[in-house]
Amino acid sequence: MKYHDALRYLYGLVDYEKRRIERYTPEEFRLERVVTFLEKMGNPQRAYPKIHVAGTKGKGSVAVMLASVARAGGLNVGLYTSPHLHTYRERLQINGEPISRQEMAALIEEIQPLVETVPGITIFEVTTALAFRYFARREVDLAVIEVGLGGRLDATNVITPLISIITSLSLDHTYLLGNTLAEIAREKAGIIKAGVTVISAPQRPEAMVVLRQIAGERRAPFIQVGQDWTWEPGNHSLEGQTLTFQCAAAASDLEGEYQISLLGDFQQENAATALTTLAVLQERGHDWITPEVVRAGLSQTLWPGRMEMLNREPLLLVDCAHNPYSAQTLAHSLQTWFPDKHWVLIYGASNDKDIRGMLRALLPLSEHVVATRSYHPRAASPYTLADHCAELGQGAEIAINPSRALEQVFRHLQPGRGILATGSIFLVADIRKSWGQKRQLNLPQEDWEDEPW
Repeated sequence: MKYHDALRYLYGLVDYEKRRIERYTPEEFRLERVVTFLEKMGNPQRAYPKIHVAGTKGKGSVAVMLASVARAGGLNVGLYTSPHLHTYRERLQINGEPISRQEMAALIEEIQPLVETVPGITIFEVTTALAFRYFARREVDLAVIEVGLGGRLDATNVITPLISIITSLSLDHTYLLGNTLAEIAREKAGIIKAGVTVISAPQRPEAMVVLRQIAGERRAPFIQVGQDWTWEPGNHSLEGQTLTFQCAAAASDLEGEYQISLLGDFQQENAATALTTLAVLQERGHDWITPEVVRAGLSQTLWPGRMEMLNREPLLLVDCAHNPYSAQTLAHSLQTWFPDKHWVLIYGASNDKDIRGMLRALLPLSEHVVATRSYHPRAASPYTLADHCAELGQGAEIAINPSRALEQVFRHLQPGRGILATGSIFLVADIRKSWGQKRQLNLPQEDWEDEPW
């Protein structure tokens, strides 16, 4: 089976990323289906230790930070994340490298007969199983597994990890996960296992109450970042930022100042969450974790599309903010990092998101808006986005696609203005691709794979 044939087969399965999910229920998301499939594969997920990361915002950043540190410590490290920017293969990484086309095609061909024996199995469930087998085959020392949606019914929630992490919670996928933070926290807390330590990023009170309650019911030790372990922000520049990490209860050799390569105030909390996880693992005897290894891993972390600077002059930033809370967090970081900068906004969002909520956070920073749509099937019409802008008191120019949007924004650039592209990971992917092509960057063609929708 050739790679593109294998990918087309995969995309032929039930795919909730391409269409709106109507129900988040055990009938629709059956963990028993994943369990059955993995049993047929020989339960590859049991072959190595794992860290499980759920949350609304920051879970990908925390996961990639942990994987980068483990790699710096000499471990053979698997990383499973979703969705992807440019190629489906990004979801399955070992030591920072996506699975090769050949290995991906071979794995899909290998498990195809098993797929046919499990009716209704989804593309995400199969991909999760593929990742588990890939990591087992390559004999990883550690795998960092990011939850896809929610937690309780997510396909990844068949593992028993070393540690469960819950990053910042906010309102997203409300029609599926609940309309309050407490309801969303209950779904995310579904990853908490009996006796397995839980590390929570700072949460609003209504979410924290639920997380602590469920951890208590399952006798899972609970550690709160910002209380048990704390941090203080340091300096920041376009090269990165620093933070000082401290333990509230006892001395640790992981206390001290760290440089992180990722931009944005929100990455401080993510780094503190990753550092807390590493400190707990170190206390348990994972002697590969040293201050030097942690500093190297955090300073080398790469996570494209998260307040990423594609160009300095003119300044071009992209960010995958896709709900009101992440848009508010992005807006705050922009005001902190670029207090005198005015922005021309390229905006595109999925049609099932709180578009008005995001625009309320972004429009006050924007002197001009270009509304566009990514090539993803769930992308909202730019005319719909423009209507939302108008209802909020600001006009918007229409661009038929992100490439055209990039061309149009340059007409509105003046000294002191930058370009911000945000609204969804799919828009960011298209902007990165278009910018790379316009600047004729020397990138392998396979890094810009067209998705077969």
